[in-house]
Amino acid sequence: MDNKNTGSNFIAKGKIWGGLFHMGVNMWSDQPVDSWGPYKGEDLELVCQKNHLRFNEDVWRHITAHMVEAGMNLVVIDLGEALKYASHPELSVEGSWEIDRFRAELARLRKMGLEPIPKLNFSTAHDAWLQEYGHMVSTPTYYKVCADLVREVVDIFDKPRFFHIGYDEETAGHQRKYAYSIVRQGELWWNDFLFFVKTVEATGSRPWIWSDFYWHHPKDFMARMPKSVLQSNWYYGESFALDDTNKSKTRVQAYIDLDKAGFDQIPTGSNWSNDVNFGNTVKFCEEHLSKEHLLGYLTAPWVFTLPKFEAPNLRAIDQVAEARKAAERG
Repeated sequence: MDNKNTGSNFIAKGKIWGGLFHMGVNMWSDQPVDSWGPYKGEDLELVCQKNHLRFNEDVWRHITAHMVEAGMNLVVIDLGEALKYASHPELSVEGSWEIDRFRAELARLRKMGLEPIPKLNFSTAHDAWLQEYGHMVSTPTYYKVCADLVREVVDIFDKPRFFHIGYDEETAGHQRKYAYSIVRQGELWWNDFLFFVKTVEATGSRPWIWSDFYWHHPKDFMARMPKSVLQSNWYYGESFALDDTNKSKTRVQAYIDLDKAGFDQIPTGSNWSNDVNFGNTVKFCEEHLSKEHLLGYLTAPWVFTLPKFEAPNLRAIDQVAEARKAAERG
């Protein structure tokens, strides 16, 4: 694999072929739910906040080994409640990893040829991992805690190239089943978002976000979004048509709009809804986006790092391998 080195500042060279996988999962409902997408029965508990870590290390090792076999070079680690943060140990749950143990895992990943990137989702739709601080959004306490966590995670990762701050789906609709719902709008949304951008950039890392805010606020986004923020527009459907035959054409068009506006992108596909999306994502973006701003691709299976969900995680990786080979063939 073509990379810079295997030290603590390992950076994968060339096009990014990445995957988002989960250690922490306290990022959805803060109370029990009776339905949630495809989940049924006891699996519904997985999308609800719990006081213990739901993560299997053996499955994680299988996933990361398969990533290397597939020619992937970057892994985004959804952290949430997975670590015993020195700055805020009150956020840990039963099973949260000690920092030294996690540092050893980061070293293992780098030695394998995978660039590890942290993700802490600061969208109010996905911050159950923040526990009581998720009820203090936009207060001095909230800003201090979040800044503490960003700085600590950057230190743990030895100043990663990117820091994914999430920031997706902050709407009332996405929180309709929550016990406690918060939606920032207008100037408050921008105030807090730019706070996170500045906090991450002050550490030397580059902020990375989901781009769905653009779908609903295109003019505001284009006028105020810093070009320094790495964008991951995401779309999980089958059709990439840009006409009215595709009800989600706005999401597909966003790839082109962001490119024309000069934003660096890592388009994100998934096998959440079907098994053809990731390959179609790569094909579409290779044909429509400039090489200058297309940094690579990310798959996000959105299932758990547990034995029951190992198969869809591995299938997502296989789809990346297939799409990568097709792209390299031209």
